[in-house]
Amino acid sequence: MDDFLNTIHQGDCIAGMAKLPAGSIDLAFADPPFNIGYEYDVYNDKLGREKYLEWSREWIAGVYQALKPDGTFWLAIGDEYAAELKILSQEVGFHTRSWVVWYYTFGVNCKYKFTRSHAHIFYFVKDADNFTFRSEDLENRIPSARELVYNDKRANPKGRLPDDTWMIRPADVVGEIIADDGTWSPEEIKPVPDDKRTWTLRPQDLETCFQADENTWYFPRVAGTFKERQGFHGCQMPEQLLGRIIRSCSSEGDTVLDPFSGSATTLAVAKKLNRKFLGFELSEDYVDYGRQRLEEIRIGDRLNGSAEPTKSAPKTDSSKQKSSRKKVSNKQRNLFALEERLAETQLQMTLTGICEAYKLCHDGFSVDRIVMDPAANEMFTDVCQRLGLAGEPRTWNTLLIQLRRSGKFSHIEVTNKTEFSWDEIDPFFHASELAMQSVLDDDLAEDFNEIFSDPLIAKEFDQRALQHAPTRTPFELRWAALMLNQQSETARTRGAILKAPAKIGKAISIDDLNPEQFLTTPGVYLLEQGPKKKLYAGETLNLQHRFTTICESKEALTPLGNNLQIRIFPTQTSSADILAWQSCFISKHNTKLNYQKLSGVPQTQTSTI
Repeated sequence: MDDFLNTIHQGDCIAGMAKLPAGSIDLAFADPPFNIGYEYDVYNDKLGREKYLEWSREWIAGVYQALKPDGTFWLAIGDEYAAELKILSQEVGFHTRSWVVWYYTFGVNCKYKFTRSHAHIFYFVKDADNFTFRSEDLENRIPSARELVYNDKRANPKGRLPDDTWMIRPADVVGEIIADDGTWSPEEIKPVPDDKRTWTLRPQDLETCFQADENTWYFPRVAGTFKERQGFHGCQMPEQLLGRIIRSCSSEGDTVLDPFSGSATTLAVAKKLNRKFLGFELSEDYVDYGRQRLEEIRIGDRLNGSAEPTKSAPKTDSSKQKSSRKKVSNKQRNLFALEERLAETQLQMTLTGICEAYKLCHDGFSVDRIVMDPAANEMFTDVCQRLGLAGEPRTWNTLLIQLRRSGKFSHIEVTNKTEFSWDEIDPFFHASELAMQSVLDDDLAEDFNEIFSDPLIAKEFDQRALQHAPTRTPFELRWAALMLNQQSETARTRGAILKAPAKIGKAISIDDLNPEQFLTTPGVYLLEQGPKKKLYAGETLNLQHRFTTICESKEALTPLGNNLQIRIFPTQTSSADILAWQSCFISKHNTKLNYQKLSGVPQTQTSTI
């Protein structure tokens, strides 16, 4: 099933749905050809009546088979076959919950009958007693008249469910509305001046949209609208309309199917709302367009058009300036709240996606390993990209670390532990320290996390560290930096009780350094430029091995200048107490090249993976 998900399949939907595992889809939305002569590029939209109904029964049966036992099916259709397809769907096995009328506020003028201005959307379920309908979610409720019109404190703060007449403008309507004679001209459709305001909650606000010659009638003295049906064909449904359907009848992570993908609006909205999705489409051009559109979308992106019906209020006489000002203030407050809600929604969806990406690619490894291992991190960011998460690798890594800190992965067992001992990294961890602090000194990052959350900065770290330890891998050097960072606070407190000696031996020119002259014993050393300029304090469990690495990469020290010398102080350090003497020497000599979290001076760089 995973091979089918999150894309558009080119081909016939009946054959495509037959390949889907039975009971694998949570929600299906279909906006099929209306059989009214619309000029598709690869489909004949003028079938004989019986042939069209036979074909409709076949694809509706395919939807029924693909849906889960508690699945939901929404069907958009024009007047010509609305009643027939409703009956067909019920004969296949669906139960009708609602017959929604979508009033889209304008259409192409008709000469010999009322102008078409609506479409039908049927809401079916597979099981009349078992289905998803998220009626209590605030995002699926609208303000009541008590709140909007009367400012009544008794109004339910949760609002109410919408009516079954939805007033919303279609998106990109040019070329999508068919006149009664089968012809139309783009000039007949005027652009909407306030294209951002798509939803309208109250008919009172649509008095300039309801026209006397339309077949959806609004009478101000009657609470409601009266509708007569006329054909409508829309290749691109409004995102906000589909958003209401998908939010109400599915949950995050559910799978949404569109048998007639077209311009991929259903799938686009499903992706934005963090649902899995798949579609079928005959036209190769539409498949290419739809896939490109989906590629540009990120989970949690806001839907096009105003988000849910805009809160409105009774029109105010121009003389009532005070009331007018109050209304504007309330509107602004609502807009601010909406912006915050949309941002929070996208963040939560992105966090959910981060968790999913980690589960898919962690392979038993810890979050530390996923962030620090270049290969593992590339796999993680590729999964985030495929899932369509907002942001980029730096953001995803940062959020992954934050989620780990908050305990979101405590239930996931780490079966493949990454284990390096201090003895293993001892010969080269100075290379990680020098590279890490130089990146911080050059203001490429503010702290440890930022270095390794950003792949570009991490690569810069790799290049600098490899100059001091060219035989090591980037992963080894990054993991050494992680161990150094994790040990720094303990080393700092332990180093505070140590007393650095006043003198630590004779200075040896870096050019005369011979590793064979030293024992394989622990020690601390100072890299200095003359007797007064202390550059770096290093600690090692094996002086001979450390100096071997330094001698193999002397050219990396060239930028530090001439007259470089090393002074050595033997210690009895064990791996359990590593870095304590180094921290002590850093504090005493105020070295500039050391990782400053090892200093006894309080640091601001305190964040850790």
